[in-house]
Amino acid sequence: MRNFTSFLACLSLYFSIVSPSLAASGSTAATTKLPFPDISMSYAKDAIVRLYDMDLIEGTGDGLFEPAKAITRAELVTMLDRLFALEPVPAAISAFADVPVGEWYYPWVQAATQLGIVTGTAEDKFGPASLVSRQDASVMISRALKQKLPVSGSSQTGYGDQDQIASYAVTAVLRMKELGVMRGDGAKFRPTASVTRQEAAVMMDNILQRSGWTSQIRSKTDMKIQLGWQYGQTTEQFQNEVLSSNVNTLSPRWYFLGKAGMSNTSVDASLLTWAHQHGKKVWAMVGNRSNRQTTHDMLSDAAKRNAVVTYLANEVKNKGIDGLNIDFENVDPQDRSTFAQFIADLAKALDAVPASLSVSLSPDTHSDWTDAYDYAALGKNADYIVLMGYDEHWNGGPAGSVSSLPWVTKGLDALLSQVPAAKAILAMPFYTRDWAAAGDSSSVTAEEWSLVRQNDEIMTRNVNTVWNGQIGQYTAEYTDLGKLHSLWLEDGRSLSAKAAMGEERAIAGYAYWYMGGESPDVWVSLRNAMRFSSYRF
Repeated sequence: MRNFTSFLACLSLYFSIVSPSLAASGSTAATTKLPFPDISMSYAKDAIVRLYDMDLIEGTGDGLFEPAKAITRAELVTMLDRLFALEPVPAAISAFADVPVGEWYYPWVQAATQLGIVTGTAEDKFGPASLVSRQDASVMISRALKQKLPVSGSSQTGYGDQDQIASYAVTAVLRMKELGVMRGDGAKFRPTASVTRQEAAVMMDNILQRSGWTSQIRSKTDMKIQLGWQYGQTTEQFQNEVLSSNVNTLSPRWYFLGKAGMSNTSVDASLLTWAHQHGKKVWAMVGNRSNRQTTHDMLSDAAKRNAVVTYLANEVKNKGIDGLNIDFENVDPQDRSTFAQFIADLAKALDAVPASLSVSLSPDTHSDWTDAYDYAALGKNADYIVLMGYDEHWNGGPAGSVSSLPWVTKGLDALLSQVPAAKAILAMPFYTRDWAAAGDSSSVTAEEWSLVRQNDEIMTRNVNTVWNGQIGQYTAEYTDLGKLHSLWLEDGRSLSAKAAMGEERAIAGYAYWYMGGESPDVWVSLRNAMRFSSYRF
């Protein structure tokens, strides 16, 4: 009977999208056997049945729904996450002190917080058990529907009790009325009244009645290019890491430039076979080990340059490699034109295979480190430019973030002024640095940490983390052996913010340095970010 009821309820939802009149005529049949006995007299009965059959809502226990019961912030957030097809995020770093890891709502609150759907009631408090007012619900749903609302304004809602609506919620209340998601009670909105479970069900159902919205929510997310670099892992370890990730393009470190020219050090045919069996591509990385002189010797000699191009093209063709990722760093500025020519020649040779060519570049700092790169010329000939959005601060310089959001945004926008977005890939860090200052703070040293170690240290030392919205990261400090340590953390929330920024610019995809450095929750966060970014309500 449950399966039959599910079928009829889904059929009713289908007709409600196509034809409201047909849905209304079929609602009685769809609810012959109700999932909760206490909803028979509820005005939200049909909405509750539809949402239940879509696994979007649950009861409160003992087989009841309790439609008139006020809903908590944790409950509403969970309903919204499910409605918008977001995955619960078991985040390694908690956003709020009053949202413990062991609570059922922990991953749902983390998912919504990472996407900006909800904020706290205070800097480190969420208030999960607090009841949700109608005006606060309008703000939360407006954020979930990605409505651009002014910070303040004198909008007229048309409700007789508008003077009781908080200034921060006026425009949200009006927008929900215009969209038909939330309506008033007669001539009044009752802004401070608590939202009941049946009211929440109706709001969610109203959203699903918009066929254009529903089709987006139920569609499969286009993950674009997801490139993962192999580093410090065996083939088996790399494969296992890829299987638990979003990665669809593997980049093993197979080729390096030396004094005798290009050579391969560890091409693994089994990895190629495995990748293709799993529907993934392999873009082998080609490095220069940051050796400026060796790189100059090759680039400045046409014969040597052509020999490297021929060697690489033959390797790709003969071994069935899908593409190359060129990572030449510390290139001499005097080699700017010859490096661009090398990429142009290699692109032409790979086109004949055919195979993809990507070039990894640092954000343009107008310094000796990046003056060797003609971004426009490289972007014209290569299929993709991979922007290495990390090492904003490095060991030997002042303490700071590896990859703050404003810095990455500036670097990507500079690249996009010279390279089409369809050719741009943003590389993000799966590492951070632990900065230690001497007692007098006259000098600092940094130790590179994977995100796995970062999270372990935060937990073991019980370090307090604080979210900094301006840089899009958590920061933290602790003292050890008389030294003050400072951290700018990378986690699912910070990486999601970078990915959302990239999605706003419609770039081609993302890359990650390096596989194995991340904690598993990061992949869930990134999937949510890309799904949520795709919505256009």
